[in-house]
Parts: sequence; C-alpha cells; structure tokens
Amino acid sequence: MCGFAGFLDPNLKLHPEQGIAICARMSKSLRHRGPDDEGVWNDSDAGYGVGHQRLSVIDLTDAGHQPMVSENGRFVIAYNGEVYNFREIKQELEVKGITFRGHSDTEVILEGCAAWGVEYLLNRLNGMFAFSIWDRESRSLTLARDRMGIKPLYYGRHDTTYLFGSELKALAAYPGWEPSINREAVAALLERGYIPAPLSIYEGIHKLRPGHFVTLRAGSTPQMTCYWKLDDVIAGGLERRGLVRESDALEELASRLRTAVGRRMIADVPLGAFLSGGIDSSLVVALMQEQSTQPVKTFSIGFEESAFNEAQFAKQVANHLGTEHTELYVSARQALDVVPKLPAMYDEPFGDSSQIPTHLVSALAREQVTVALSGDGGDECFAGYNHYFVAENLGRKLERVPRGIRRALAAIAPLIGQSGLGRKREDTYARKTVRGGYDRWQRVEGMLRAEGFAELYQFTLCHWHNARAVAGLEEPGADNPFALARPHGSRLDRMQQTDLALYLPDDILTKVDRASMAVSLEARVPLLDHEVVEYAWQLPPDFKVRGNVRKWALRQILYRHVPRELIERPKRGFAVPVGHWITGPLREWAEDLLAEKSLQEGGIVDATAVRTRWTEHLNGKADWTSSLWDVLMFEAWRRETGISG
Repeated sequence: MCGFAGFLDPNLKLHPEQGIAICARMSKSLRHRGPDDEGVWNDSDAGYGVGHQRLSVIDLTDAGHQPMVSENGRFVIAYNGEVYNFREIKQELEVKGITFRGHSDTEVILEGCAAWGVEYLLNRLNGMFAFSIWDRESRSLTLARDRMGIKPLYYGRHDTTYLFGSELKALAAYPGWEPSINREAVAALLERGYIPAPLSIYEGIHKLRPGHFVTLRAGSTPQMTCYWKLDDVIAGGLERRGLVRESDALEELASRLRTAVGRRMIADVPLGAFLSGGIDSSLVVALMQEQSTQPVKTFSIGFEESAFNEAQFAKQVANHLGTEHTELYVSARQALDVVPKLPAMYDEPFGDSSQIPTHLVSALAREQVTVALSGDGGDECFAGYNHYFVAENLGRKLERVPRGIRRALAAIAPLIGQSGLGRKREDTYARKTVRGGYDRWQRVEGMLRAEGFAELYQFTLCHWHNARAVAGLEEPGADNPFALARPHGSRLDRMQQTDLALYLPDDILTKVDRASMAVSLEARVPLLDHEVVEYAWQLPPDFKVRGNVRKWALRQILYRHVPRELIERPKRGFAVPVGHWITGPLREWAEDLLAEKSLQEGGIVDATAVRTRWTEHLNGKADWTSSLWDVLMFEAWRRETGISG
C-alpha cells in the first residue's frame, strides 16, 4: 500500500529542481501511507511531476520502486493498492515479449497499460487500486480508481494547475494552496455523516468515482470514462436470478469467497485479520485458516462498556478456529485520545464515530503485521443491516394508510414529541440521554410525509433533515448527491444498491483506509472482490434473507467452520458511546467547538440550530448524537485547517 501525489501545468516553467522539491513536499505529507521507500519523477518541459511513498508488501526490492517508468520509456506510473491476479496478466504480457525487471504488481499494471491501453487493462484487474499514468508522448495524465472505491483518489484545479493525490493533505502541501469550503459537501456531511463522490470538502476538488478513470490534458476539459458500472452489474444480476440453480448457488458462492480470500493472502510481509466475532469477519478468518499452514494472526479490541463490547465473542471464534489471537481492552481514556487526531487523519470532516475503534484495532494489528484482512462489505452485498428491515416493514405499513391520514398524523407528531409523551428511558452506561424523545417524533413526521419508498428510506438515513439550511444553502438543491440514477429491483435491492453506491465507498471504505493507513497498515477486503459482488446480485433473494435470518448464505458457509451457537446473537455495530462522552469526559471539548461565538465565527453552520440540538441533548429531551458528532467533526476539522466561511 502506498500514497502518491502530483501536479500538471505546462505554464509553470519550473526549474527541474523546483518541480522535484514540490513533488517531494506533496508526497512526504503521505509518509504514513508508505514509510518504506520514496521517490519523485519530474518532466519539467511538460509541467508534470509526481511523488510516491511506498509501503512494501510485494517485491520488497528496489525493482518495486516508484514512480516507475515503462520498458519503452513512454509511460510513468504512481500506484496505490494491490492487484491480486497480476501473475496471470504478467504471463500474458511475457508471451507478447515484454521483459520484467522485478515481480511487483506495479510493473504489471504499467506494462499492461503500455501494451493494451488503460481501459482494457482496468477491466482485467482484480484488486483494490488507484493510480496515475503519465503518457510522455501525448502529454496526458490518466487517473484511475478500482471498481468498489476501496482506495482513494482526489483531483482538481488550483488556478491553472491540475493537482491529484491519495489524500487531500497532499494537495494542501502544494505551494500557494488557498482552498475554499464547499457548502454542498457540508450539507451532505450533515445529512449522512460523510461526503459522497464526486464532492470533496473543497471547492473544485473532486473524489474520482469508483469504477472510473479520467484523462487530463493541459487546456482541455477532463475526459471521464466509466469502465465498470454498478447499475449494469445489478441490472444484469437481477435478470440472471432465475437462471441460477439454488442447489449449485451456495457451492459457487463458497468457491468464489474461498478464492477471494486466498488471493488476498499473497504478501511478502506478515499478514493477519481483524476479528469482531460477527458473521463477516469470522467467515473471512475461517477461510484464511482453511488455506493456511500456520495459525492466522487475528486481532480484536474490547471496551469496558458492555453494551459496546464484542471481544469475548471474537475470542470464542478465534479459539475454535485455532488462530493466534491478540485482544486489547481499551479504556475510555485511550479511545478519547484518538479524537484530537481525527481531523488530520481524515483530511475532511467525517462523522462515522466507528472511525475510533477502527483506528485502535488497526494500531493493535500493526504491532505484528503489515497486512490485515477485513470483513467489510458483507452487510451491503448480503443484506445484513438492521435498517433494511425497519424501513421495509415501515414502508409496507405506511402504504396501507391513506395519504390524507398520513398527513394529518404528520402534523401532530411534533406536538407529541414536544409534550414528552412516548419517551422511553434507556438505563445503560452507553446512552445516558433519553431515546425515543423529540428526535423520534421528528423522524416519524418525516416518514409520514414521505412520497414513496425511496424518499422514506432516504429519510431514515438522515442525521439533519434540514441539512442544506443548516449549511447555509437554499432548499432544495439542484441535485441530490444521494439519489440513485437508475434504481433496480425490490425495496431491499434498492436499499442495498444505495449503500453499495454511496455509503460503502464514501463512509465504510474511507473509514477503513484512513484508520489503517494512518499506522501504515494495509487493509484488504475479500468480500468486495468484484467477482463476489457480481455473483451476489445473481443469487435468489432468499439467499440473502430467509424468514428472519439475514445474510443466510454467508451463515451457511460459516457454519461449516464455526458452530452456530458461537455466531447467533443480535447484530451490533462497531461503535463507541460518543453520545455519553460528549456529555461527560468530552463535554469541555464539545462545548468549546459548539460555542455560539465559535460557530458564528466559522461562518458555515447555523449556530442557532446547532445550539438548540446541543441543549436538547444535554437536558435529555432528545438523543442527537449522530447529528452533533457530524458538526463536531466539521468544526474540529475547520479549526485544525484554519479555514472558515
């Protein structure tokens, strides 16, 4: 795993040493992503430069050094990721007469682009990646990102210069960087807790969408190409559902999962896995141990708060599988110590509080391994989230209620919330606030007003239902960054499609990438092998949900390795009690960031709206944890960067 960054502007007329110095400055900001080696490459005549930081995982020799120039001298690559089928592609290229200097996947990608072109090669690759390819002959730059969006890539303009990089901090290292905040991105953050591609927190800077590549030339409009369309995969999979024999489907899925895990066990460095004790991580570890001659190294963290602790379940699974298990019980103080690091770690505000335990387990694993496999992707691909079933059941019930009655009920819902009726206290350490209070009735009001199931589902995911207004924007916006262009299938299908297209790459995978790379750990996600994802959409519906059993197919495969009594329990998220923390040990920090004067000086979020929710949260009228954490992460980031509206 690595990090890279660079620039393109033929009008710069930089002396070679100046270009090299800029590349080095940009790439050094990414040293956490690649502490083992570094390099720069500069074409001063073309105004192009790129720097690279390397985390050596495959081919630890100098033959894997980047930036790397192709055998014919025409192309230059800087690359972040792992391609798991590179050996097969290498054999094909050798038949064409191409000679390789080393055995890295980087060189295979580079020579494949030179031989076949970028788009053809991208359709051949199996893995997670983001890379830049500079064509010295045409003076064009191509930036590409993997199908699922596992690895990050940003690009955009700064005056007349194109900038690009693995993280925003690399762009910020460019001389004269003076960005402005993108309010549309702030509104998206407040609505869902993350910023969806192609938006970034900065005006004019974009996240490259998953499954896309863009070609940049000086003086020309960027040329965007989609080489893998999730919409087409889903539509094609739904058409094939009736063609898949149920008797064969489970074995085919098990085979694909075993292959996906086996591919991700290739490394020239120590390797392990995260283990929470849930379905997804337990299945990944079981398939790893099945294919390993040595005990797999597994890692989990536990919390003193029982409502958030799953370490005991992970330990039971590890003992059964015979892994070499390491667990760490984290105190509230250790978790809280991560909070000040989050703005610099994520570069843009990010509201998923499970970023904290993800970073802690990454740091634990990095003490022993350089690569760790993760179970992310199982919920999105195999329908594991609780909210799918809450939304579907609610949608079915609301359809039976005439629209006029729904609107009448919506009108009185806020009054019920304000009166305090229907509150339910939850006496756990995890949440000392009232749950089911005013916030619940506001949510009920919105659901009753929803026009159709798509709007209902979108509403259930919102943290701030008036996010645009809180971000200082007019309602409504021209485009909804969370809307699907081509929804497909049943209600459940459409919810999964929404999460695969948006929540997975821009929340879950962003969280895992930054949390792991902050400690120079490479995280691999076998359940998101695109061949597994594509096959999942061809499975009969009851392979995902059978009765009240979620992720049915994954469970059946896991039961071959782990007794079901070690697995069957209510689903928990990988969370921490931030709602309690911000009213307890983090209250002073939160009060400072949410002070009316501070919010007004920031000039972005509506201070009155935020202060109202903060007061309601403190006095127990409502549990506004998610929406307040989004604001806290934004304000902490804004203060860290010194940028204001």
